[in-house]
Amino acid sequence: MNWFLSALTSGIGRKVIMSLTGLFLILFLVIHLAGNLQLLKEDGGVAFNEYSHFMAHNPLIQFVSKANFFFILLHAFVSYTLYIKNKNARPVGYKVSAGSANSSWSSRSMSLLGTLIFIFILLHLRGFWYEFKYGTEVTSTVVNGVEMHNAYQWVADAYANPLIATFYVISMLVLGFHLWHGFSSAFQSLGLNHVKYNGLIKLAGKFYAIAVPAAFAIIPVLLYLKSLS
Repeated sequence: MNWFLSALTSGIGRKVIMSLTGLFLILFLVIHLAGNLQLLKEDGGVAFNEYSHFMAHNPLIQFVSKANFFFILLHAFVSYTLYIKNKNARPVGYKVSAGSANSSWSSRSMSLLGTLIFIFILLHLRGFWYEFKYGTEVTSTVVNGVEMHNAYQWVADAYANPLIATFYVISMLVLGFHLWHGFSSAFQSLGLNHVKYNGLIKLAGKFYAIAVPAAFAIIPVLLYLKSLS
């Protein structure tokens, strides 16, 4: 554990931890999106209910899920310590950093964006994990002879509320801005940047920052519109 504690107390170590946890969460988002897209299948919720049931009862998935919670907390904690360190290192009255005019708004606002995303995650877990797992209003359904929670109906009912649907769309916009800078920054902090590949990494990062949050955002929009029909 000494190496981990040393990493937490050094600037470089904390940046490496930020990058590694960030890349893990980036990968997790793709996997999570693949499962959530089952919500859009016109099968009455069968595919998503099977997916949700599998995720809830597979030991390996549950282990990865717990690890994901840990990495989210670690990513947030290290980000906060870096923010405090950088803030304390600034001279009194220092307003504009050198080169800030050439940096994007997302790169200058990573702490704010990260805080908003963390709040979203807490609310998301409250509404779509805690309430679903421990709430009393969850209905059941039978899929291929197996009784399970009707996760599809739970999500569909939530997104039928325009406030909840709008909140999720806005949250995905915030996520997109966070990823716009965070994706390529993670590679740079790990020393994986190279003049031959920097352009490709930045292009992949921009594509990811647009495509993944947009795909997440389209789900509540389509489910809300479906609730109106």
